[in-house]
Amino acid sequence: MRTTLLSEALPDAGWNGSGPLVEVDDIHLSFEGVKAIDGVSFEVSNHELFAIIGPNGAGKTSIFNCLSGVYRPQEGSIRFLGNSIISTKPWKIAAMGMARTFQNIELFPNMTVLDNLMLGRHSSLDYGFVSAMVRAGRAERSETQNRQIVEAIIQFLELEPVRKSYVAMLPYGIQKRVELGRALAMSPKLLLLDEPAAGMNTEETEDMARFIMDIKRELGIGMILVEHDMRVVMDLADTVLAMDFGKPITIGRPRDVQENEDVINAYLGRPHAVVETQPGGTA
Repeated sequence: MRTTLLSEALPDAGWNGSGPLVEVDDIHLSFEGVKAIDGVSFEVSNHELFAIIGPNGAGKTSIFNCLSGVYRPQEGSIRFLGNSIISTKPWKIAAMGMARTFQNIELFPNMTVLDNLMLGRHSSLDYGFVSAMVRAGRAERSETQNRQIVEAIIQFLELEPVRKSYVAMLPYGIQKRVELGRALAMSPKLLLLDEPAAGMNTEETEDMARFIMDIKRELGIGMILVEHDMRVVMDLADTVLAMDFGKPITIGRPRDVQENEDVINAYLGRPHAVVETQPGGTA
C-alpha cells in the first residue's frame, strides 16, 4: 500500500528512455599531481543498482563529485540521460534528475522532518514572488501538491511519528532516513547513495536496505551506491565496481567481485593488479 502511494505521488521519478542511464568513459581526476581517479569507465542501465566499493581513499566519493558536477575531470566524458554533463553546473545536473545523499548528513538540524523534505521539492516550484507572498492561486495549488508528495514519502519511509520533530533531536539512523527522503522528494531519475548505512546498527541497516529495494522495485529509479558494508552491497547490487587508489580493479556481478583475489588483496593491503575497463562494465 505504501509503495503504491509513493509511485502515484512521484510519477516523474525514474527514467524510461533508451540507452544507458549513465555513461562514464575513461575519466581522470588529479589534485596537484595526485591521482584521485585514474581511468575509470562504467555504464549504469535503467533501473540498475550499481555499487562502487574499495578501501578508504579509493576514489569512490570523487566519482560521485564528478557525476554531480562538484568536480570536473581533466580527461574523459560523463553522459547522463544521453547528455554530456562534464562541464554542467551542479544545480543544473540536479534539475536534470540526479539526487544525492551524503556520507556526512547534510540536513537542516533546526528544521522539522517535514520542512527538510519540503526543501527537496524546491526545484519543482513554478510560481513567482507575489503568489508566494499572498499564498494564493498557483502558489497555493503548488504547495498543496508538493505537501501531498512529501506526506507520501513520509509514509513510505515510516517517518510519521517524527514528521514534526526537529532533525537535531532525532537518532542518527532516522536522520539518514530523512536525508534519503529529501533526495527522493526531487523525483530523481538517478540516486547517488553515499554510504547510506554507515554508522547504523543491524536493525537500522536492514531497514535502510529494505527502503532502497522498495525504491528500485516500485519507482524503477537507477541508483549508484557507495558502501563499505559488504552485506548490503552483496544483497542489493546488480553490478559492482571495485577500486583502489583511484583505479578500477574489476567489475561484474557481486559474487564474482567478492571472490576476486585482487579485490580481497586490496582490502587486506596486499599488492594486486589493475585492469582496464570499458564502458558497459567489460573488464
